[in-house]
Amino acid sequence: MKPLAERLRPKTLDEYIGQKHLVGPGAVLRKMIDSGRISSFILWGPPGVGKTTLAQIIANKLETPFYTLSAVTSGVKEVREVIDKAKGNRFFTQASPILFIDEIHRFSKSQQDSLLGAVEQGTVTLIGATTENPSFEVIRPLLSRCQLYTLKPLEKDDLLELLHRAVTTDTLLRERRIELRETTAMLRFSGGDARKLLNILELVVEAEAGDDVIVTDALVSERLQENPLAYDKDGEMHYDIISAFIKSIRGSDPDGAIYWLARMVEGGEDPKFIARRLVISAAEDIGLANPNALLMANACFDAVNKIGWPEGRIPLAEATIYLATSPKSNSAYMAIGEALEMVRATGNLPVPLHLRNAPTQLMRQLGYGKEYKYAHDFEGHFVKQQFLPDELKDARIWKPQDNAAEKKHAERMRQLWGDRFEE
Repeated sequence: MKPLAERLRPKTLDEYIGQKHLVGPGAVLRKMIDSGRISSFILWGPPGVGKTTLAQIIANKLETPFYTLSAVTSGVKEVREVIDKAKGNRFFTQASPILFIDEIHRFSKSQQDSLLGAVEQGTVTLIGATTENPSFEVIRPLLSRCQLYTLKPLEKDDLLELLHRAVTTDTLLRERRIELRETTAMLRFSGGDARKLLNILELVVEAEAGDDVIVTDALVSERLQENPLAYDKDGEMHYDIISAFIKSIRGSDPDGAIYWLARMVEGGEDPKFIARRLVISAAEDIGLANPNALLMANACFDAVNKIGWPEGRIPLAEATIYLATSPKSNSAYMAIGEALEMVRATGNLPVPLHLRNAPTQLMRQLGYGKEYKYAHDFEGHFVKQQFLPDELKDARIWKPQDNAAEKKHAERMRQLWGDRFEE
């Protein structure tokens, strides 16, 4: 018997839950599908949000041959074989055959290169699915030939709708009397992943004797503690483990961080994925408290790219321990967030005239750059002047935090700017 998640896989867009920004009425992907002709695209989003399902629905809707490749098990040879098959079928259908590649981020450069000609000539319409940022993992020539659509984690209402559909329409579950008395634990453990949610429901129901099943938060927690991997049929804890890894670094626990690193190494995680997360952590969580952390993380990323496994575990371990034991600051992360909110709230405020370039005579006549003071012409290479738009001239955005490095920066700012940087 197929798992519940497979039994409930939608067959049409009307049955599809979530992603209204893409497939809702009038949305970009919905209009393309309804027109009967689609161009190649890549679906980027976390696990269990409907990437594979959407690709299959499109193929059914367009009534076109549908080929599937997994980047984990397929090489250049398999890619070329599928393209040859697609060429053979091209004459019997108006729309190009669809080639769906799951986990396209795991394809090597040569595998991706082998797709280019077929995509460019329209031999196949490529639909790629990835949980990783395509900008890092998909070669630029292929990315430029594809639209990119971002799928979001399912919202609470989407997940509740899915649970209701499962207990009322599934051929096996509707034979039982299932009451969803509490759903908070299921939603929390699923993390917006529809497949996880249905696996949890199936686990809980199957473990109960008799036809009456009352689902409560306590029951769900008890069942998952007894069998923590059961709610994920593939034992896929990728996102949970990387979360624990980053939080251990942020929490300054080198033992926790190195343990979760070992779990990822032993589980065959992509070393570049780990190294990228270290670069992000160095900038977001260590930041100005120890700027060398970003240099260390970048050096680790380069080393891992050069040497690969198994030796790559060593620079990963070195960078992990260095970041975990470094002082922490998120002041840069908070500053860019606050600045973005300010920009969204105030719009495109004009640049003060003295900060503008004046490459033409007319611009100079209009006062562009007229009052600008060149810092290097002044003692200490500093002179007070306004650098924010007039409406925001008194705003404070960067707020130094309590660590030795930023205290030095803050003291220098107070010496230069006086009251503006007083706490």
